[in-house]
Amino acid sequence: MNSQLGPDAGSGHRAGFVAIAGRPNVGKSTLLNRLVGQKLSITSSKPQTTRRTITGIVTRPGYQIAFVDTPGYQTRHRSPLNRVMNRAVAASVLDADAIAWVVEALKFGGGDEAIAHLLPQHVPVVLAINKIDLVPRKEQLLPFIEEMASRRAFAAIVPVSAHKELQIDALLTELAGVLPEGPRLFADDEITTANERFLAGELLQEKLFRLLGEELPYATVVQIEEFKVVGGVRHIHGVVLVDKASQKGIVIGRGGQKLKEIATLARRDMERLFGGRVFLELWVRVKRGWGRTEASLRRVGFES
Repeated sequence: MNSQLGPDAGSGHRAGFVAIAGRPNVGKSTLLNRLVGQKLSITSSKPQTTRRTITGIVTRPGYQIAFVDTPGYQTRHRSPLNRVMNRAVAASVLDADAIAWVVEALKFGGGDEAIAHLLPQHVPVVLAINKIDLVPRKEQLLPFIEEMASRRAFAAIVPVSAHKELQIDALLTELAGVLPEGPRLFADDEITTANERFLAGELLQEKLFRLLGEELPYATVVQIEEFKVVGGVRHIHGVVLVDKASQKGIVIGRGGQKLKEIATLARRDMERLFGGRVFLELWVRVKRGWGRTEASLRRVGFES
């Protein structure tokens, strides 16, 4: 991740990679979207909606931060997919210039402890205490902050609300301050390293998490089989893989209505993000055991 000497060198300009880490459902992806000012990382009320890392870039006068949003690190379930996601988290925090550790206000448990043991001592950590808007009495925050401060030497502790966009600039300032001096790593107008094909698949996966039941989304994975631009229109062919034949009918819905709703909402998000028209075709296919082993996960696009 080392950058080459550029126009900002020697000017006090700071740049680097910041890994966003935390247990599932603490609001990491919503926080990334607020920091970047654009919806890049998918979100839902279900834990572990984010399965793959995604990088969002913030460029301000004096600094540039490449945020790496990671899956929620968890130890309760030992599936091959969770092992792959946990390794992605571990690699991201080790390779980062700084870490934004996200915890939920007034809630610290075993999942947070697992993250605490994962964070390397040589990397500066800024603690982001999220969801402060849900704390009924703000004086309750002070003892929680004191408790967290006793756990390690943080570079800073910043109470935030990603949902309400509170203290986002303060968090950016603290993170920029612990990055190494150096030139910009990306062009000023870049907001992500992800390509549109990847983002299209993520937006479809988000709709599955939002519109299907509690368990079914975890048995699905999206693949983009074709992505081409013709006359300024993006033509996208996607497929939802399910593990069982019985799940296929649920995703499609009566008369195809559920699948149509998923595709319509995803297409609208794609058009907003890509800034142009999208023609989306979506299918459902049974692929038994797609998540059964790490080898089968690699075949559907997960790095292990």
